Amino acid sequence: MPEQDLLDVTLGDPGTTLDQEQRLRVHSTLLEWYTSHGRHQLPWRHTHDPYAILVAEIMLQQTQVDRVLPKYNSFLQKFPSIASLAEAPTSEVIREWAGLGYNQRAVRLQECVRQVATVFAGELPATLSDLMTLPGIGRYTAGAIACFAFGLPVATVDTNIRRVLRRLFLGIEPADWLDGDRSAREIQALAGWALPRDAAYDWQQALMDLGATTCLGRRPLCESCPLTGCCRAYAEVSRAALFPGGEVLTRLRRVAEAREGYSALARPDPHRSPKPVKKRETFGNSSRYFRGRIVEVLRALAPEESLLLAELGERIRPDFTARDSQHAGWLGGIVSRLERDGLVRLMEPGEDGLALRRLDSTLITSDDMARVRVALP
Repeated sequence: MPEQDLLDVTLGDPGTTLDQEQRLRVHSTLLEWYTSHGRHQLPWRHTHDPYAILVAEIMLQQTQVDRVLPKYNSFLQKFPSIASLAEAPTSEVIREWAGLGYNQRAVRLQECVRQVATVFAGELPATLSDLMTLPGIGRYTAGAIACFAFGLPVATVDTNIRRVLRRLFLGIEPADWLDGDRSAREIQALAGWALPRDAAYDWQQALMDLGATTCLGRRPLCESCPLTGCCRAYAEVSRAALFPGGEVLTRLRRVAEAREGYSALARPDPHRSPKPVKKRETFGNSSRYFRGRIVEVLRALAPEESLLLAELGERIRPDFTARDSQHAGWLGGIVSRLERDGLVRLMEPGEDGLALRRLDSTLITSDDMARVRVALP
């Protein structure tokens, strides 16, 4: 995108022009802060190995750093290279993923390195376009690998970077500022404009660290932030006399949204029907919960073991009744989706012992509960 287009990026007041002088002040201040306050102890910041960076980035998707730390090194010890992970049984990869949640990421990670092994001769590519052809890699992960592994000046945007850049250069975010593709494109353009090309690695790590430790989502610790002197959001709320720092952001957003012309996104459209309110499902009753429980139960089995569907149902749900057609259909639906996602395999007796079985959730019967067996793939 041309430099002038980047300078005209806005996410709020259409009259906002991004400030080159502010950008330079932010660069020097934040990079100095990162030198002494950055999370340099994180193990994936001590390597530029593309494979290790890939593993870290996939693990960090939707998972807190504290949960990733004890798994990162052990995973790399078990699978130290692209070749070792590509050649491993998928069941071993899923077992090693225990404790990280979102188990489908383990399958996608292995699919990714298998494609790297066959398409890219076992070497992760460096370009965004090539990286984004791989399973499980979107724009953020591709940018992170390009920057953190290959040292390319590529801007990438995660939740923390998005929030920090928005507040620094554009001010307080409206409550619905993340809605729509337009906001995503504009934030990506903003990230590209703000990026110091000669310090891309440190800059993006610094943004993530500031967002994770100081510029928090609901209760930003502005009194501890090094950037209050050049932060548009801080200036706005200070003028509105709604500070000190730590004020709940929903109050601050009301001030921003009430401002004339502040954001077209923040004002309700009188011609638009309100979004229906969805009834929230408790996690303990959700399909995601039972998917995780099924994988957890199967992980605990010996490598060659399997369970009848009836046995599995009883282990994950105390009231499960194999002869109940509703229970059978419920379990069959979850298991068939897990099979499609590559997280389990299903088998039934055949002429030569157990044979693989494709399970159609619409045809599950209670008889299947005592015939079909399930195991990790």
